[in-house]
Amino acid sequence: MNPWRRPPHAVKLARMGADFDNANVERAYARWAPIYDLVFGAVFERGRRAAIVAAERACGSLGGRILEVGVGTGISLPDYARVNRLVGVDLSEPMLRKAQARVAEHGLSNVEALAVMDAEHLALPDKSFDVVVAQYVITTVPHPEATLDEFARVTKPGGEIVLINHIGAESGPRRLFEACFAPLARWLGWRPEFRFGRLASWAARHGGVRVIERHAMPPLGHFSLIRFERLTDGERRIAASPGRPKVADQAAEQPWM
Repeated sequence: MNPWRRPPHAVKLARMGADFDNANVERAYARWAPIYDLVFGAVFERGRRAAIVAAERACGSLGGRILEVGVGTGISLPDYARVNRLVGVDLSEPMLRKAQARVAEHGLSNVEALAVMDAEHLALPDKSFDVVVAQYVITTVPHPEATLDEFARVTKPGGEIVLINHIGAESGPRRLFEACFAPLARWLGWRPEFRFGRLASWAARHGGVRVIERHAMPPLGHFSLIRFERLTDGERRIAASPGRPKVADQAAEQPWM
């Protein structure tokens, strides 16, 4: 029997793995929870939909098991096809209460669980999800690389990690704009200094993932869709072979179509 499986009206909020380092983040999101959808819903909509499309494409027509890290108020959950099984985790219990109400309101029987959990310490088994989705999360966590390690750990070989996030500009007018508005950006959790190279370097060091897509998203490329594939053991050996292209060279940035 699947221990996560519960009917939607019975989805419980479990508290797992939150630590003191995230206390300030947790308090901030508790304050935002009542108005989060109103303030940020429309701003992040295109990114949310792009992440869902990417995740469902990775799962295929028969569906799969998807983990949403930073699920927040559950605003994305009704948009997934019911053939997919969903688990949502977030650091903020007030946010998850709103997600729980949304699951009940929409009768989302494909939501297996909602849990209070620290993204850097996922209390979940290895290789248990076909796709891990993290929307607007990776620059808000204290230790992004450790968090990405956890995403990779719980992703099945051949599965994907799908990120939507603000990625700092490498050069040009947008980089200047971001420097001017750095204090506001950091308040929103968008580190202007967090650039794609940091993600590519993590993938190269990890050795068990590769970048397979990188798309700049509107408005003005401030957000990016980035996909990693979790390698099988055979693919890891090939990737480690001399002469293989660097991870950063495998997925040049493309405009969102």
